[in-house]
Amino acid sequence: MVKAGAGAKDATDVSATLAASSRGPKDEAAARLRQESAAARARVQEAAQAERVARRARKLAERTEVRRFTRRSRHRRAAWITVGAVVAVFALSIVVAVYSPIMALTRIEVVGTSRIDRTQVQRALDGQLGTPLARVNLGEIKQQLAAFPLIASYVTAEEPPHTLVVTITERQPVVAVKTSSGYALVDPAGIVVESDPQKPANLPEATIDPSKLNSPVFRTMTAVVSSLPAPMRPTVASVTASTADDVTLTLTSGSNVVWGSPEHSAAKATLLAALIKDHQARDPQTKVEYDVSAPDNGIIRSQG
Repeated sequence: MVKAGAGAKDATDVSATLAASSRGPKDEAAARLRQESAAARARVQEAAQAERVARRARKLAERTEVRRFTRRSRHRRAAWITVGAVVAVFALSIVVAVYSPIMALTRIEVVGTSRIDRTQVQRALDGQLGTPLARVNLGEIKQQLAAFPLIASYVTAEEPPHTLVVTITERQPVVAVKTSSGYALVDPAGIVVESDPQKPANLPEATIDPSKLNSPVFRTMTAVVSSLPAPMRPTVASVTASTADDVTLTLTSGSNVVWGSPEHSAAKATLLAALIKDHQARDPQTKVEYDVSAPDNGIIRSQG
């Protein structure tokens, strides 16, 4: 007995087989052509899609590069503008400082004088008034101040916009030299700072002819006195020398000091202070001779 369901299936398979067997070669070629056409269209669509993506990416990259280049150009332009503005301001400042009356010198202040008349110094420098600070002639100032022998040195300082400060260091005497009218108070360069009828107590007397203040012997004597510590100088009554190598000091106590040459004066001063301290501790009333000519071997001798 044959089932009805199975018969129907067999009938369908037979129909499909007959339909397939009824197709000819032309139908198969047309089918393959349609498949190939569909595949070609799909590839063309994919290529077009890829080209659109690539074109968008390229345009995005181009826009990014343009923005980057433009930003760099803007930065360079801004930097150049800033540099140009700074240069222009600097140049304008120079022009104003050098040529403009806005920065003209209207006041000269002189400080540091005691023996020198400050008004006379200011009057000597008045020729600089009206000159811009940047164009003040320092060479002329040097020449003008050279007329004051008591000026040892000076320093100028500008105080914009209109003031020039001249700070003066005056010569200071280190010895007194006896003259026919009293005492000349002389600095280490042999310049007479001032005169006094009496010898100042704080200055030693240099035993030398006033006509020899520019001699090497006098410079040696003042070099030794200048090397003494400030507390020790008032204890020196006089200084003598016949050559540049045999300086002798006489102390206010009456004792003598054989100093020798001015070499190693700092060490000799230290040694002398130690010798004086040692002698005063043992026998302060006796006058002696301190020999510090050899700074590494101090000697105390009885003074005959």
